[in-house]
Amino acid sequence: MKYRSLLFDWSGTLVDDLPPTLYATNMVLGEHNLPALSREEFRQRFRLPYPEFYEEVLPGVPIETLEDTFRTSFNLSPKGVTVLPHAREMLDWCRDQEIRCFVLSSMDVGLFTDQAHAFGLDGYFEAIYAGVIDKRERIGDILKAHNLSVADTAFVGDMVHDVDTAKHGGIASVAVATGYDPVERLAQSDPHHFFDHLGDFRQWLENSITQPTAGL
Repeated sequence: MKYRSLLFDWSGTLVDDLPPTLYATNMVLGEHNLPALSREEFRQRFRLPYPEFYEEVLPGVPIETLEDTFRTSFNLSPKGVTVLPHAREMLDWCRDQEIRCFVLSSMDVGLFTDQAHAFGLDGYFEAIYAGVIDKRERIGDILKAHNLSVADTAFVGDMVHDVDTAKHGGIASVAVATGYDPVERLAQSDPHHFFDHLGDFRQWLENSITQPTAGL
Protein backbone atom coordinates (compact mmCIF):
# COMPACT_ATOMS: atom_id res chain seq x y z
CA MET A 1 0.00 0.00 0.00
CA LYS A 2 1.45 3.35 -1.03
CA TYR A 3 -0.08 5.36 1.84
CA ARG A 4 -1.03 4.16 5.31
CA SER A 5 -2.26 7.52 6.64
CA LEU A 6 -4.40 10.13 4.90
CA LEU A 7 -5.29 13.64 5.98
CA PHE A 8 -8.40 14.94 4.23
CA ASP A 9 -9.53 18.45 3.64
CA TRP A 10 -13.31 18.77 4.13
CA SER A 11 -14.87 21.39 1.86
CA GLY A 12 -14.58 20.48 -1.81
CA THR A 13 -12.85 17.20 -0.99
CA LEU A 14 -15.36 15.15 1.00
CA VAL A 15 -18.40 17.44 0.80
CA ASP A 16 -19.71 19.99 -1.68
CA ASP A 17 -20.41 23.16 0.27
CA LEU A 18 -19.62 25.61 -2.50
CA PRO A 19 -23.27 26.73 -2.98
CA PRO A 20 -23.83 27.78 0.66
CA THR A 21 -20.32 29.20 0.87
CA LEU A 22 -20.95 31.38 -2.17
CA TYR A 23 -24.34 32.41 -0.79
CA ALA A 24 -22.86 33.35 2.59
CA THR A 25 -19.95 35.20 1.00
CA ASN A 26 -22.32 37.25 -1.13
CA MET A 27 -24.37 38.09 1.95
CA VAL A 28 -21.20 39.39 3.60
CA LEU A 29 -20.35 41.43 0.52
CA GLY A 30 -23.90 42.76 0.33
CA GLU A 31 -23.69 44.05 3.89
CA HIS A 32 -20.84 46.23 2.70
CA ASN A 33 -22.58 47.34 -0.50
CA LEU A 34 -20.43 45.24 -2.79
CA PRO A 35 -21.84 43.32 -5.78
CA ALA A 36 -22.39 39.60 -5.57
CA LEU A 37 -19.89 37.23 -7.14
CA SER A 38 -20.86 34.58 -9.65
CA ARG A 39 -19.78 31.00 -8.98
CA GLU A 40 -16.86 31.26 -11.38
CA GLU A 41 -15.85 34.72 -10.17
CA PHE A 42 -15.77 33.36 -6.64
CA ARG A 43 -13.67 30.34 -7.63
CA GLN A 44 -11.20 32.57 -9.43
CA ARG A 45 -10.83 34.99 -6.51
CA PHE A 46 -11.25 32.89 -3.37
CA ARG A 47 -8.20 31.46 -1.68
CA LEU A 48 -6.92 30.14 1.61
CA PRO A 49 -6.11 31.27 4.20
CA TYR A 50 -9.51 32.90 3.82
CA PRO A 51 -8.67 36.09 5.82
CA GLU A 52 -6.42 37.04 2.89
CA PHE A 53 -9.39 36.82 0.51
CA TYR A 54 -11.55 39.01 2.72
CA GLU A 55 -8.75 41.52 3.23
CA GLU A 56 -8.57 41.80 -0.55
CA VAL A 57 -12.30 42.35 -1.12
CA LEU A 58 -13.02 44.20 2.15
CA PRO A 59 -9.74 45.84 3.17
CA GLY A 60 -9.54 46.93 6.76
CA VAL A 61 -12.71 45.16 7.91
CA PRO A 62 -11.90 42.86 10.88
CA ILE A 63 -12.49 39.23 9.97
CA GLU A 64 -14.32 38.68 13.28
CA THR A 65 -17.08 41.06 12.19
CA LEU A 66 -17.59 39.08 8.99
CA GLU A 67 -17.65 35.58 10.44
CA ASP A 68 -20.95 35.95 12.30
CA THR A 69 -22.75 37.03 9.14
CA PHE A 70 -21.08 34.24 7.20
CA ARG A 71 -22.08 31.49 9.66
CA THR A 72 -25.68 32.68 9.89
CA SER A 73 -26.04 33.06 6.13
CA PHE A 74 -24.40 29.70 5.46
CA ASN A 75 -27.15 27.93 7.38
CA LEU A 76 -29.84 29.96 5.57
CA SER A 77 -28.60 29.10 2.09
CA PRO A 78 -31.31 27.75 -0.27
CA LYS A 79 -28.83 25.09 -1.38
CA GLY A 80 -27.29 22.96 1.32
CA VAL A 81 -24.18 20.85 1.74
CA THR A 82 -23.98 17.41 0.13
CA VAL A 83 -21.51 14.55 0.39
CA LEU A 84 -19.44 14.39 -2.77
CA PRO A 85 -19.67 11.31 -5.00
CA HIS A 86 -17.09 8.66 -4.08
CA ALA A 87 -16.36 10.23 -0.67
CA ARG A 88 -18.22 7.75 1.51
CA GLU A 89 -16.95 4.82 -0.55
CA MET A 90 -13.42 6.14 -0.15
CA LEU A 91 -13.74 6.33 3.62
CA ASP A 92 -15.31 2.87 3.79
CA TRP A 93 -12.44 1.48 1.77
CA CYS A 94 -9.87 3.19 3.97
CA ARG A 95 -11.51 1.67 7.03
CA ASP A 96 -11.43 -1.79 5.43
CA GLN A 97 -7.75 -1.33 4.59
CA GLU A 98 -6.95 0.02 8.08
CA ILE A 99 -5.70 3.29 6.65
CA ARG A 100 -5.59 5.95 9.35
CA CYS A 101 -7.76 8.93 8.41
CA PHE A 102 -7.78 12.49 9.71
CA VAL A 103 -9.44 15.80 8.82
CA LEU A 104 -7.54 19.07 8.52
CA SER A 105 -9.92 21.86 7.51
CA SER A 106 -10.42 25.60 7.77
CA MET A 107 -14.18 25.03 8.04
CA ASP A 108 -15.77 26.64 11.09
CA VAL A 109 -15.76 24.11 13.94
CA GLY A 110 -19.48 24.40 14.61
CA LEU A 111 -20.47 24.07 10.96
CA PHE A 112 -18.09 21.16 10.49
CA THR A 113 -19.40 19.33 13.55
CA ASP A 114 -22.99 19.71 12.39
CA GLN A 115 -22.19 18.47 8.88
CA ALA A 116 -20.03 15.53 9.92
CA HIS A 117 -22.66 14.35 12.39
CA ALA A 118 -25.57 14.82 9.97
CA PHE A 119 -23.79 12.83 7.26
CA GLY A 120 -22.53 10.15 9.64
CA LEU A 121 -18.93 10.79 8.63
CA ASP A 122 -17.41 11.75 11.97
CA GLY A 123 -16.74 8.16 12.98
CA TYR A 124 -14.30 7.56 10.15
CA PHE A 125 -11.57 9.80 11.52
CA GLU A 126 -8.95 9.16 14.17
CA ALA A 127 -8.73 12.89 14.86
CA ILE A 128 -10.34 16.03 13.47
CA TYR A 129 -8.71 19.44 13.15
CA ALA A 130 -11.29 22.00 12.05
CA GLY A 131 -11.26 25.78 12.17
CA VAL A 132 -7.58 25.87 11.17
CA ILE A 133 -6.96 29.19 9.43
CA ASP A 134 -3.51 28.36 8.04
CA LYS A 135 -3.02 24.61 7.71
CA ARG A 136 0.69 25.02 7.12
CA GLU A 137 1.07 26.13 10.71
CA ARG A 138 -0.50 22.93 12.07
CA ILE A 139 0.63 20.15 9.76
CA GLY A 140 3.96 19.53 11.48
CA ASP A 141 2.42 19.29 14.94
CA ILE A 142 -0.29 16.93 13.67
CA LEU A 143 2.25 14.59 12.10
CA LYS A 144 4.24 14.51 15.34
CA ALA A 145 1.21 14.15 17.61
CA HIS A 146 0.03 11.03 15.79
CA ASN A 147 3.47 9.64 14.96
CA LEU A 148 2.74 9.73 11.23
CA SER A 149 5.53 8.72 8.89
CA VAL A 150 6.11 11.31 6.18
CA ALA A 151 7.01 8.50 3.78
CA ASP A 152 3.54 6.94 3.78
CA THR A 153 1.27 9.88 4.64
CA ALA A 154 -0.56 12.12 2.17
CA PHE A 155 -2.81 15.16 2.39
CA VAL A 156 -5.85 15.10 0.10
CA GLY A 157 -7.42 18.42 -0.87
CA ASP A 158 -8.98 20.57 -3.57
CA MET A 159 -7.03 23.81 -3.19
CA VAL A 160 -3.53 25.12 -3.74
CA HIS A 161 -3.29 25.79 -0.01
CA ASP A 162 -3.74 22.06 0.61
CA VAL A 163 -0.93 21.22 -1.80
CA ASP A 164 1.28 23.84 -0.16
CA THR A 165 0.42 22.44 3.27
CA ALA A 166 1.45 18.94 2.25
CA LYS A 167 4.74 20.20 0.87
CA HIS A 168 5.32 22.25 4.03
CA GLY A 169 4.88 19.09 6.10
CA GLY A 170 7.11 17.01 3.86
CA ILE A 171 4.32 14.62 2.85
CA ALA A 172 2.70 13.73 -0.46
CA SER A 173 0.03 16.02 -1.89
CA VAL A 174 -3.07 14.57 -3.53
CA ALA A 175 -5.20 17.09 -5.44
CA VAL A 176 -8.79 16.37 -6.44
CA ALA A 177 -10.71 18.47 -8.97
CA THR A 178 -14.01 18.46 -7.09
CA GLY A 179 -13.88 21.70 -5.19
CA TYR A 180 -12.98 25.34 -5.04
CA ASP A 181 -9.82 25.97 -7.02
CA PRO A 182 -10.03 25.89 -10.82
CA VAL A 183 -8.30 22.88 -12.35
CA GLU A 184 -5.66 25.00 -14.10
CA ARG A 185 -4.60 26.73 -10.89
CA LEU A 186 -4.55 23.48 -8.95
CA ALA A 187 -2.42 21.78 -11.60
CA GLN A 188 0.08 24.65 -11.55
CA SER A 189 0.67 24.03 -7.84
CA ASP A 190 2.42 20.80 -8.88
CA PRO A 191 0.81 18.22 -6.56
CA HIS A 192 2.34 14.76 -6.34
CA HIS A 193 -0.93 13.27 -7.60
CA PHE A 194 -3.90 14.84 -9.38
CA PHE A 195 -7.22 13.02 -9.75
CA ASP A 196 -10.62 14.01 -11.07
CA HIS A 197 -12.27 12.69 -7.90
CA LEU A 198 -11.75 10.42 -4.90
CA GLY A 199 -12.94 7.38 -6.84
CA ASP A 200 -9.94 7.65 -9.13
CA PHE A 201 -7.62 8.07 -6.15
CA ARG A 202 -9.08 4.99 -4.49
CA GLN A 203 -8.57 2.98 -7.68
CA TRP A 204 -4.98 4.13 -7.83
CA LEU A 205 -4.45 3.06 -4.23
CA GLU A 206 -6.02 -0.31 -4.92
CA ASN A 207 -3.62 -0.81 -7.81
CA SER A 208 -0.71 0.04 -5.52
CA ILE A 209 -1.53 -2.77 -3.09
CA THR A 210 -0.28 -5.57 -5.31
CA GLN A 211 2.35 -4.79 -7.88
CA PRO A 212 3.48 -7.40 -10.41
CA THR A 213 6.61 -9.26 -9.39
CA ALA A 214 9.09 -11.12 -11.55
CA GLY A 215 8.85 -14.89 -11.59
CA LEU A 216 11.39 -16.91 -9.69
